[in-house]
Amino acid sequence: MRITLSDLNTKDLATLVQRTITTSDLGKYAVISNHPLLSELKKVYTEYDAVYTKSTYSGKGTDVASADRDRDVSFRALKNFLDGYRKMPSLSNYQFAEDLYQIFKLYDLSLDKMSYSSQTAQMKKLIEDLEKPENIQKLNALSLLPAFNEMTSKQHVFEQIFAEQAGANANLRNMKSASSIRKDLEKALRSYINFITVMKDVTGWELLYADINELVKAAKNSTVADHEKK
Repeated sequence: MRITLSDLNTKDLATLVQRTITTSDLGKYAVISNHPLLSELKKVYTEYDAVYTKSTYSGKGTDVASADRDRDVSFRALKNFLDGYRKMPSLSNYQFAEDLYQIFKLYDLSLDKMSYSSQTAQMKKLIEDLEKPENIQKLNALSLLPAFNEMTSKQHVFEQIFAEQAGANANLRNMKSASSIRKDLEKALRSYINFITVMKDVTGWELLYADINELVKAAKNSTVADHEKK
């Protein structure tokens, strides 16, 4: 029972191991029940199965970008309203608009063009300043509290989604790579196959050997088929 495991692609290796474990666990072969080599193969396969199809990124990038656009829109809407209102002295409370606009200016009128982290830092400071009682009164006088609350809400949503993305990416980086676990899996499977091959002439082992050998042949044939396609 010979096979070069390194020739198998990722999927075919996983399939061979999964079928080998399933066949060995059918209950037909008492000789292999609870055998340490089979237990080790199961353990390594469980680790391999968890990572060999894993994503290399969290997939949350689109959500983060969308949340960033939402907070940008709410920021610009409030900023632009204040900018227009402050330029019309004939309007009541126009000075409130001027005062609030200067706060926006203090934290950069173009903060929506900054990087995610820089914009988040500036937005948090801007919101903290606008939340002061005297500024809340001015926002209320201008009927802008709903717009301010929306901007604050969009900022909080962005921070939450961004934190989720960072956490997901960190978890992916901390997972062992499939390539490193593959070596362990090949070693465990090779030891298992070699042992069964050695024991094939011993009573009770011949049927297990025959069944596993058929699985190995199928795996080898899949490799040959792949090469022929290429």
